[in-house]
Amino acid sequence: MQCYRTTLQCMDAQLTLRVPADLAKRLAARAKQAGVKRSQVVREALQAFLATGAEAARTTSVRERLAPYIGAVSLDAPGLERDELARRLRSHNWRE
Repeated sequence: MQCYRTTLQCMDAQLTLRVPADLAKRLAARAKQAGVKRSQVVREALQAFLATGAEAARTTSVRERLAPYIGAVSLDAPGLERDELARRLRSHNWRE
């Protein structure tokens, strides 16, 4: 068990995880910038996510989360007719 006097928290559970190299570099840079250990940055990020991210996901519907994207894409029907790959897929998958 490790106890940190600065935060008055006792750490009695250990978590091991693997992250992509680019994420590990970003984590190390953030920890160095803040002058803390990487584990402290991970703990703070996890606490922030669990406090806000998870609750926000539960309180909003899928439609509310997708609302900014609805209608953002318009299909060019004539362009799709000229697209050889789209035409081949449509002829292969089309059911009449």
